[in-house]
Amino acid sequence: MLVSATEMLKKAVEGKYAVGQFNINNLEWTKSILQTAQENNSPVILGVSEGAGKYMTGFKTVTAMVSAMVEEMGITVPVALHLDHGTYEGAYKCIDAGFSSIMFDGSHYPIDENIAKTKELVDVCHKKGISIEAEVGSIGGEEDGVIGGGEVADPNECKMIADLGIDFLAAGIGNIHGKYPENWAGLNFDALAQIKDKVGNLPLVLHGGTGIPADMIKKAISLGVAKINVNTECQLYFQEATRKYIEEGKDLQGKGFDPRKLLAPGCEAIKTIVKEKMELFGSINKA
Repeated sequence: MLVSATEMLKKAVEGKYAVGQFNINNLEWTKSILQTAQENNSPVILGVSEGAGKYMTGFKTVTAMVSAMVEEMGITVPVALHLDHGTYEGAYKCIDAGFSSIMFDGSHYPIDENIAKTKELVDVCHKKGISIEAEVGSIGGEEDGVIGGGEVADPNECKMIADLGIDFLAAGIGNIHGKYPENWAGLNFDALAQIKDKVGNLPLVLHGGTGIPADMIKKAISLGVAKINVNTECQLYFQEATRKYIEEGKDLQGKGFDPRKLLAPGCEAIKTIVKEKMELFGSINKA
């Protein structure tokens, strides 16, 4: 059964660790992440961008697949199915489709409009037991075509959004989606401390978890970050393992062309990186 992310993140704040959100793109991705979470007794958040939802034919397909897999695989750790960087319309589609958690990203709206739309969605989600994440100050890099510049959120705006009753908050602290450029300045911990000061025990979310050095991740967790999003790293690990399999000509040996065999090395690679992240975030044995 899918659960909202509220409880798992409250526990993470109290226990000074973070729960990973790993984005899914297909059955293989989902299976690898669920297996790793179960094997390591870790709570997990499965992130679905609107682009990935469309790729998988729609959000109802995603909910049906994930719910069935949790049951068929005998998954007992907490699993939240979460819309990542949702639009206003996308949020309603995921609520209807049975997602257990959503992120409404109103960061590109003027703050008043972001507040109004977020407040409305908080009411709708909470009536259905769904957790909701909101965003202030766009995160840098590209996420499904939306480009932001490594911005830092205004702590006062964070407080305004936090006061609407959201369950966790994504606030830009100089983090970026995708690969980090050579000249990246690093996370802005002063801004993080100021935001934490304003929002109290509200769990904070770090987007763009790929490529942030381990010591920065640990420091961010110590300052109240309880959810860290990982996507690009899983894609890179999957790609490298798949490339190696084909370059070594394994797809031409025996039944190596069978998609189950062709995709297996990539799936194992995803499990490797997800486990590494769970170790770094401190979520192992916290289910």
